[in-house]
Amino acid sequence: MSDIIRLLPDSVANQIAAGEVIQRPASAVKELLENAIDAGAQHIDLVIKDAGKTLIQVTDNGCGMSETDARMAFERHATSKINSVNDLFSIRTMGFRGEALASIAAIAQIELKTKKVEDELGTCIIIEGSEVKSQEFCQCQSGTTFMVKNLFFIVPARRKFLKSNTVELRHILEEFQRVSLAHANISFSMFNDGKAIFQLRPCSLKERIVAIFGQNFNKRLIPVEQEMESMSITGFVGKPEFAKRVRGEQYFFVNKRFMKHAYLNHAVDNAFDQLLPEKSYPAYFIFIDINPEEIDINIHPTKTEIKFQDEKVMYSVLRSAVKASLGKFSITPSLDFSKDPTLDFTMPSKDTPIRQPSLKLDPNYNPFGYAKKEPSMRETSNLQNWENLYPDRNTGDEEFQPAKIVVEQALQVKADLGNEDSTPDNFFQLHHSFILTQVKSGLMVIDQQNAHERILYERYLNLLGNRKALSQQELFPVKISLPPAEAELLHDLIDELNLLGFHIEPDTSKSFQFRVNGTPSGLKQTDIVGLIEGIIDNYKTNMLELNLDKRYNIARSLAKNLSIKRGKKLQQLEMKSILESLFACQVPDISIDGQAVIRIIPLDRLLNFDMDQSEQNPNNRS
Repeated sequence: MSDIIRLLPDSVANQIAAGEVIQRPASAVKELLENAIDAGAQHIDLVIKDAGKTLIQVTDNGCGMSETDARMAFERHATSKINSVNDLFSIRTMGFRGEALASIAAIAQIELKTKKVEDELGTCIIIEGSEVKSQEFCQCQSGTTFMVKNLFFIVPARRKFLKSNTVELRHILEEFQRVSLAHANISFSMFNDGKAIFQLRPCSLKERIVAIFGQNFNKRLIPVEQEMESMSITGFVGKPEFAKRVRGEQYFFVNKRFMKHAYLNHAVDNAFDQLLPEKSYPAYFIFIDINPEEIDINIHPTKTEIKFQDEKVMYSVLRSAVKASLGKFSITPSLDFSKDPTLDFTMPSKDTPIRQPSLKLDPNYNPFGYAKKEPSMRETSNLQNWENLYPDRNTGDEEFQPAKIVVEQALQVKADLGNEDSTPDNFFQLHHSFILTQVKSGLMVIDQQNAHERILYERYLNLLGNRKALSQQELFPVKISLPPAEAELLHDLIDELNLLGFHIEPDTSKSFQFRVNGTPSGLKQTDIVGLIEGIIDNYKTNMLELNLDKRYNIARSLAKNLSIKRGKKLQQLEMKSILESLFACQVPDISIDGQAVIRIIPLDRLLNFDMDQSEQNPNNRS
């Protein structure tokens, strides 16, 4: 039997390796930017077209390469950063494997122009699918320019799996932000389809964060600093009140290399314990500088995962550093006693004359006298409120009775709800969270937030289907500045939001800025910026966790943000409106989160309440 095992050709091996290293255009952007940083560049330009599918160009003013080095750079495992095994434990450069350029060249068309400062002419190399087409001298500036054209052209099946340009651009923006955050001393520029996205100058870390994510972050950040013999922790965390429902601006950098580490994420979340509501996540930009011998960065092809020698110590130090920063800037809860203004005392000056205290007495006051006291205006108002809360049931007022046919169609839980005698005629609010009303079979309890979310959800779905909605114009347009990734997402949602009554348009004079000229008719929310940010956060959460269709996702996000929340006091007419609108929904008894909206407490259970309690209490048994 003949031998069947053989070595793969280099071109095939490189394509297989590319599947691990270059997963999408953003992967190539990351590798090229890191190479430019390793070359000592102080200015780096990134140009992309069609979200990197047609062109990715990275130009730097680094040291450049000689003719021989330019050719060797595309060989697999060719690197200038590793000479022996021991070097793997003292790495401070971004790249070191020697796989990136070989992987990119295996699946794209490459044009490289590079020149060292001391050379008169540079080198131009053209490669297609790992095959060198030409290599010649050329006239170019000092530094290096990589042009990656038609990514995955040689493996069209991989190209078909790429997402839309909006999604791929969002991934590229994320990689660009990670690299530029870690190197605030370097100037970066980014252009997409001829439009300038970023133009970042050398600055401090906080200035770089504000330049990338917007001026809103200028007042949202709290500095973190912890110095130790073996490591140092610096950076910023966001204030608790600006936490989001999706993990957004959360960055860990170890020796200026971005990394993902769930264990350290938990350390930061734990430091915010009891400061954030459930399923809310703070922003943070944490930089850890540590001896390279105490970490292992060679555990993943993309170099985004790092193994620490002692993770428990790292966890404790990071958690303590964040908690100390929160406490130092008075973010943690503290006892807040209301101070009596009469106890304020200001030290008088030495020239202030001394005055004898005096008492004011009413000579006509008779403590044994009695005068009939008229009810105050406030007492009269409170009396009227109680009378309105408990109106006479025999007045025959039908104002609070929902239509019979609506109840019959909507509530499938109890068939007798359609009977005329069981129609609710009054409403009560429990803990400003639940609407209570009687029905023939007992007591009906409605969760006001879940109910209103269901009402708005079906209403917005209907509007998106009919493509008609009323809009109320703002007296003065509201300007919104968003981080790049969220701005691209809003671009993708503008048409649908405008169908629901918004009037949003991009500000052509500034990148990532929008103008809100109108909002849906009847919208009572005044914080338009917070509303748009909340819609985007909910949309991203639904996209990651539920993978919803775009139309359903938008309707759900709007319903979550605009619904009446638990804790809001409602008037009788408001409760009546919620009940009638809920019964008109197609699915009135289930919330958009799959929870029950309506509960029925049977009458027999209420009548036997004392008996049930006595049976459950063993002390009452003889």
